[in-house]
Amino acid sequence: MSNEEKLIKWIDDHFDEEVAFMQQVLRVPTDTPPGNNAPHADMVADAVKAYGWTAEKHVVPEQVVRDYGMEAITNLIIRRPYAESGPTVALNAHGDVVPPGDGWTYPPYGGVIDNGYIYGRAAAVSKCDFATYIFAVRALEALGVPLKGKLELHFTYDEEFGGLLGPGWILQQQLTKPDFVIAAGFSYAIVTAHNACLQFEITVNGKSGHGAMPETGHDALQAATKILNALYSQLPELKKVKSKVPGIDSPTMLVGRIDGGTNTNVVPGKVVMKMDRRMIPEEDPVAVEAQVRALIEDAVRGEPGITVDIRRILLSHALRPQPGTEKIVASLQKNAKAILGEDIPAVGTPLYADARLYGEQGIPAVLYGAGPRSVPESNAKKADERLALEDLRKATKIVAMTLADFLA
Repeated sequence: MSNEEKLIKWIDDHFDEEVAFMQQVLRVPTDTPPGNNAPHADMVADAVKAYGWTAEKHVVPEQVVRDYGMEAITNLIIRRPYAESGPTVALNAHGDVVPPGDGWTYPPYGGVIDNGYIYGRAAAVSKCDFATYIFAVRALEALGVPLKGKLELHFTYDEEFGGLLGPGWILQQQLTKPDFVIAAGFSYAIVTAHNACLQFEITVNGKSGHGAMPETGHDALQAATKILNALYSQLPELKKVKSKVPGIDSPTMLVGRIDGGTNTNVVPGKVVMKMDRRMIPEEDPVAVEAQVRALIEDAVRGEPGITVDIRRILLSHALRPQPGTEKIVASLQKNAKAILGEDIPAVGTPLYADARLYGEQGIPAVLYGAGPRSVPESNAKKADERLALEDLRKATKIVAMTLADFLA
């Protein structure tokens, strides 16, 4: 029996156990916000003891986390050293999730299995890949063949807030410096590039006044409307800008949240808006930020009694291929062909992810893990998020075979 056949057999023989493990990681809530994610890390660290593994717990200081807007973060690193002379390959999945929201048919933290699917928040993005990666590594180690290099499992808890206290933290603290990274994926495709993201909090300051005498105030909402009009008037121009990366189209811009005013009969004295500007990999974030700031300021310049404060709340850089990315892609594509019976593409995505933080360190990183053919099929970040169990099985085999290419 070949190594590939042994890996496939081991994963098939242990698949019920893998599904049960995935149910376990789905059932501990990690809504972010509020972001109390340390209990999930503690559960995972305890669970892997059954495999003879030790998970290093890297606790981000409480004040740092609270200043960031979350409650508790413990990042995990599981190191599996083999013989020297091989590369260090890291597998990264994030355990934080967006809150479930309404409209669920299945309990969002139930891990319910129905008609070949497992349901739950993060079933597709990306708690599923805790299972994918752990069982791929276990299959590799069960081969009984000499391995060279090192494997690291990075389970982090800050992707939804941008990753700076997840992969960003363990890299900044010099706790890791892998040669290759495979980070959590969400479709059959291999993602080698993604958009950058710029987010602002825009505070429009005016002066409250009685609704019967609006001239006694300075209407912050009226001024905010001018900013909204200025921002949205740019959308047709952004549509004309095209990326050369397959899978990525044009830049986008939207205002996702507006808060303001005190009562129906009061002139709004303050309005706070949060906006999102996605940048294609070819754009310069510094230039884009300057353009957006100027657009906002110009929209209300000269408005009596109105001032604007613009605070950057996120700058997520683009993921771009690094030297060595092609090695990961070639191995994943070869093994996907063997398991899926079809060629899978290497593409960009308009989403952004914390894998970019490895790329910023010059480390080749791609996104690949359990998922359906396309993201919408999984209801990712929507009600009834789900993953086909067969897609979990296939992804685990493909990742295990790819690890064997690098380390066996």
